[in-house]
This record gives sequence, structure tokens and C-alpha cells, in this order.
Amino acid sequence: MNAKGDLIARLVTLGRPGPVFEVETFGPAHDRRFRAQVSVDGQILGHGEGRSKKDAERLAAEEALAALGALRAPAQEPEAPAADHDPATGPWPIYAAVLAQALDAALELSPEDATLDEVRLSAAQLYRDLLRDLGHGPDPA
Repeated sequence: MNAKGDLIARLVTLGRPGPVFEVETFGPAHDRRFRAQVSVDGQILGHGEGRSKKDAERLAAEEALAALGALRAPAQEPEAPAADHDPATGPWPIYAAVLAQALDAALELSPEDATLDEVRLSAAQLYRDLLRDLGHGPDPA
């Protein structure tokens, strides 16, 4: 599981801004530890602590995913909010790996001065267009 990537993908599908990770280092040089906190829109969603920055961020992202309900089985996943919902046909299915690739493509295709929200919206549109082209559009409401 790539918790940070899955968290970013989940937030994109929910129409939310990207996560902000804050990491602090503590402990003596021979036993350095890292404590991470992840927030979205100023709301803290997860914490993690580990021997590396990567581990601390991963644990914080896993906690944030759990807070968002993303770790539940797909059948139990709540209906996506309005930003991810076509009122006439229902919510879009979530394929984290495809969404992550759409985000990568949107980032690569965006101008250098593009804002995070512009990249996010571009990724969401690429994702929806791809799913629609493949016949995997919204589930009926």
C-alpha cells in the first residue's frame, strides 16, 4: 500500500485540496525519530511516528485514510460528495492507481505556474474522461 499516494488520490476524488504534511525531528543523533502530522484544509487527519521521515508520513497518511473511511471495503465505502457526483447518474467509482496516474499526467501537462487546485481539477477531468471512455462511468444512483 502506498498510503501517501492513496491519500492524495482519495482527496482528489473527494474534490478536496491536497494534504499538508508537517514533520518534526526529535531524539539524539544516534536515535533520531520523526513525528508527522497530516492535515487537509487546516483539519488534522492523522499522526505518525517512526525512525524515518518516510515512515512517519506513511503512518500519518494511513491514519488519515482511516479517518476518511478509505480503508473500508469498497462495498462499505460511503457515497462520494458533490464534487465527485453526477446527480443524474451517481458517484464515480474510485480506482486509486488510475487516479494516481491521472494526477501524474495532469501535473506533467500543467504549466509551471499552475496552482495545486488547477492541477487537481485537471486530474479529476482526465480521470473521469478516461473512465467514461473505458465504459466505467458513474454507478447508477
